[in-house]
Amino acid sequence: MSATQGANRFFRFRTFLFFVCGLAAFPVRAAPEHHAWCDALDKRLLSVDGASCRKRAFVPGAFRSVEGRPLMLLDVPPAALPTASIASAFAPPAARLRWRPPAMTPAAIPPPVAKPRGATRILLIGGIHGDELTSVSIVFRWMEWLDEADAERHHWRIAPLANPDGLFAQPARRTNGHGVDLNRNFSTPDWPRDALDYWRKRTGMDPRRYPGKAAMSEPETRWLQGEIESFKPDVIVSVHAPYGILDYDGPLQKPHRFGRLNLSQLGVYPGSLGNFGGVHKNIPVITIELPHAGAMPSMEEQRQIWNDMLNWIRRAWHQGQRAEDRGRRTDRESGIRNQKTSCPSSFSGAKRC
Repeated sequence: MSATQGANRFFRFRTFLFFVCGLAAFPVRAAPEHHAWCDALDKRLLSVDGASCRKRAFVPGAFRSVEGRPLMLLDVPPAALPTASIASAFAPPAARLRWRPPAMTPAAIPPPVAKPRGATRILLIGGIHGDELTSVSIVFRWMEWLDEADAERHHWRIAPLANPDGLFAQPARRTNGHGVDLNRNFSTPDWPRDALDYWRKRTGMDPRRYPGKAAMSEPETRWLQGEIESFKPDVIVSVHAPYGILDYDGPLQKPHRFGRLNLSQLGVYPGSLGNFGGVHKNIPVITIELPHAGAMPSMEEQRQIWNDMLNWIRRAWHQGQRAEDRGRRTDRESGIRNQKTSCPSSFSGAKRC
């Protein structure tokens, strides 16, 4: 081998080493955690597209499931509010622009979220019961319509799969990884007295409805309850199956029909979301019970349920705002009357009039 050939080989080898070392200096960026979550959902549910799911800005919540799966949230702030609306006409100019909430922090109870005037906060929850597959699928379908005019005026926080351990079990099960029914585990005031007694006497200790050893014993419930406390939703929408009805708990005028789902109030139970949100927290809780747990409604019916729900929220929210304004006006007028008729006291406490 000539000296020239040896020098060329040495030069090529040195260049190769520089290239390898350069690659090592720039580690490969790991894919966001929600990509793997989306891929798993794509394999589990025919109606969920993994590629579309990965494009959305899902973030893991403050807790993980019993079996260590992420509890994913999607936060969708409202679009610009129409300046001709009553709400925006009296709002400060900044509130008329597109508003974005502060970044979600990984705390047990995230910080409260500020709300621009005129934007309704809606917490949308699917998959509290893991064997109700359509309750997850339809939430993903509705997410495709969030940029439409009737939806984008609201501030959405979406938990499409509240019980991943139940969904990914083989076969899928209602309960979480501890065998707890999450919809009986919220910290309602009657939980300590009634939850276990109700489970024993009224359900015959049905394992599918076990409320847990204590209220909020489960990470999934603590996560959802923390979101309710921090996000302070004006409306909670929880999707279930397969009763094929519409249920409602809370204030405001109740809805009567979404699509083909007619109102049929089932009552509240110790530890249920309707009891916690609708009764204890006085937040309207809409429970949509789809007709089938494993077969989606027709596209027309999915759209009709969605449209009817948004129409009810708009009417009910305006009704609530008007009632609140009337209450403020009455309180203000009452305060003025009290000021005019009150009789001031002297320093000794004796009346001067």
